[in-house]
Amino acid sequence: MNKIYIEYQFIVIPFQPGTEILIAELGYAGFESFVETESGVTAYIQKEEWKEGILDDIQILSSEEFKFEFSFSEIEQVNWNEEWEKNFDSIEVDGKCIVRAPFHPRANLEYEIVIEPKMSFGTGHHETTFMMLQHILSADLKNKKVLDMGCGTAVLAILAEMRGASELDAIDIDPWCFENSEENVSRNFCKKIKVELGDASLLSEKKYDVIIANINRNILLNDMESYRNCLQKGGELYVSGFYKEDLSSIIDCCNKLGFSFVDNKERNNWIAAKFLVA
Repeated sequence: MNKIYIEYQFIVIPFQPGTEILIAELGYAGFESFVETESGVTAYIQKEEWKEGILDDIQILSSEEFKFEFSFSEIEQVNWNEEWEKNFDSIEVDGKCIVRAPFHPRANLEYEIVIEPKMSFGTGHHETTFMMLQHILSADLKNKKVLDMGCGTAVLAILAEMRGASELDAIDIDPWCFENSEENVSRNFCKKIKVELGDASLLSEKKYDVIIANINRNILLNDMESYRNCLQKGGELYVSGFYKEDLSSIIDCCNKLGFSFVDNKERNNWIAAKFLVA
């Protein structure tokens, strides 16, 4: 007997990071599968898990920073693998790296990352992930200790290990991301990445040569001091997940903590910036 699902179709403005945050909160509420669309996300929950007012505790829906429209309907069971394959193409970065799913053909590039992101963010499709992959491709990570904060699928940590990092922590507050990161780390035969479930409170006793944080503006600003405290002298910080108009706020925050701005990449109004610790 086919399971019955409730399908919610959300329009999200601005698309990111609104869609990313919405997916995380819906996951906690019991939604089990998501398909990103051009304007937002379609989310699915089993009818037996659904209840009246299920969206009442989804905090982002009442945020003044975002606008949402949604509708919902009852549907028959969905073939998730078919939906996934229809909505995920492989991604090539600078002719050096490919991010692909297990069902995509192999590529003759220097770095090949195989991921199956499920409900996690970080396939390489989004501008922020793409630019952070670019930063990692140009960074000297040989024998460096690296943190991937808000790791999502762990795609950035995986590439960092491939680029020579000697020890890596991949941390995310979302249990789905934690599970998915562990699976992708194993899938890519990585041996130096430790995946942890939690937030910046895990950083108090740790030290890193490089920190990669692709999260969102508010979390970056809130956690920047924690990043500074665990970066070695001469350490590098790469941050993304915010728009061009937020760059000045990020730079001001970093300057007050002793970071120096190096440069940034820009892609469709999204920013990925590099900072150094003096």
